[in-house]
Amino acid sequence: MPAPKSQKKVPSKTTKVEPGKAAKSSKASPPKALPKVSARAEAASNQTDRSTEARIKAAAKKLFTQKGFDGVRTRDIAEEAGINLALLNYYFRNKQALFDIIMWENMQLFLGHILQYFKDNQDPLDIQMQFLSEKYIDMLMDNPNLPFFVLQNMQGLTDIDLSKSGHPMFKEIGKMRNAFLDKIQASIDAGEIKSIHPLHFIANLMGMLIFPFIAKNLLMSRVGNMSNQEFEALMHERKKLIPIWIKNMLAP
Repeated sequence: MPAPKSQKKVPSKTTKVEPGKAAKSSKASPPKALPKVSARAEAASNQTDRSTEARIKAAAKKLFTQKGFDGVRTRDIAEEAGINLALLNYYFRNKQALFDIIMWENMQLFLGHILQYFKDNQDPLDIQMQFLSEKYIDMLMDNPNLPFFVLQNMQGLTDIDLSKSGHPMFKEIGKMRNAFLDKIQASIDAGEIKSIHPLHFIANLMGMLIFPFIAKNLLMSRVGNMSNQEFEALMHERKKLIPIWIKNMLAP
């Protein structure tokens, strides 16, 4: 009886794996989906960011107003805002950056409406005085600490210091100042007001507008013995009186 033929073994197919490389799977596993952030969670995160940033700016503004730029440390601002120093540095890289933001926000408050008004404005000087008196006093009543911030932090700044910031408002401030001085000089040349140095005019106007807010506590308690409501009524009255005083003072 013939011997049965031996069956040939079929070699199984194997995948050679090069050294240092893993074997490739025939089917790629699907990538894991990243966890989705809900719109509500994202909105809450944004709200927290805005709230924290606002607290830092409020704390910095308060301290800069009280002590001036040089008298405040970033650690002081963090403590006033109720956060740690690392979080403050996360939102604002240093004290100068934070101060620049607050300074220009205050400048916008102080000059925003006025810059817009004086842009190519041709109103007579007495009409401009009326506008300035109303806008400045309204703004100072809403922001009574602003003059103290200006005195503490900005009176030593030169045009060169401001221009280094690169802020577009700097150019607008320069244009407004030049236009206002030109208006005064034109009124002098036309014989509409007496011949005086324009800075006398500006110094008197600033004193009439700003000094009552700087000396508010003194005027209310020691001089006028008045309530806050009475002081505000007095300031509203000044909006009408200041243009009259300026006109009489400058009459040729």
